[in-house]
Amino acid sequence: MADLQYTVRDGIATVLLNRPERRNAFTIAMVDAWADRLTEAQRDPGVRVIVVTGAGGSFCSGVDLTAFTGEKRPPLGEKELLTQHVHRVALALEDIDKPVIAAVAGPAVGAGMDMALLCDLRFAGRSARFSEGYIKVGLVPGDGGCWLLPRAVGTSTALRMLWTGDFADADEALRIGLVDEVHRDEELMDAVYAYAARLAARPPVAIRTIKRAVRQGARHDLRTALDLISSHMAVITSTQDSREALTAFQEKRPGVFTGR
Repeated sequence: MADLQYTVRDGIATVLLNRPERRNAFTIAMVDAWADRLTEAQRDPGVRVIVVTGAGGSFCSGVDLTAFTGEKRPPLGEKELLTQHVHRVALALEDIDKPVIAAVAGPAVGAGMDMALLCDLRFAGRSARFSEGYIKVGLVPGDGGCWLLPRAVGTSTALRMLWTGDFADADEALRIGLVDEVHRDEELMDAVYAYAARLAARPPVAIRTIKRAVRQGARHDLRTALDLISSHMAVITSTQDSREALTAFQEKRPGVFTGR
């Protein structure tokens, strides 16, 4: 079976990392496929929510060092390995305005933890363990960890995790704000898909616009954010889904949304 599997059902796309014998550590070919499937999900109007998870009781143990260190590369080659392959996933996730949920069971280590941080929400199983383990192999975070982690847990907590490579279990991850929910492992995927289904049933244009507005707001002052949201609102109120949502609310029934 493929190292990375992609399926779509009921408006929810699932990206399954499928190298359980290596705790879903990724190869170059695997990250290229990962980035391609994310781009496909963004462009597909039938996809409203994206779930990223791992097979075999692990999320992702980061890069497969046996695949990435097989040859000695000059500094430019090392940089291009990241920018032309590994970073494609990070930048694809940055471009996606649909909800992305990481379902994490077992280890999420190094770049695997960074990939989880790149998702909008993180649901964890009881077995989840998070570590920015780069320091243990003499490296610096190569996939956005120094940028992502402080925004999730604060600067001092992030530095402690980055400097030590220590693991945070599911309860600690919830306490520091690294994950949003914790479930028993056997109930994790049901909880993730139930939440994803709730989002998939909402007006998709409004869902995507809210995500863009939140990201834009992190980069702008209040005056600019308000100016942007007034333009967003003008577009949203012109959609069929907006009218359907109001009618459904008034009639006390679920809305039926088409993304138009």
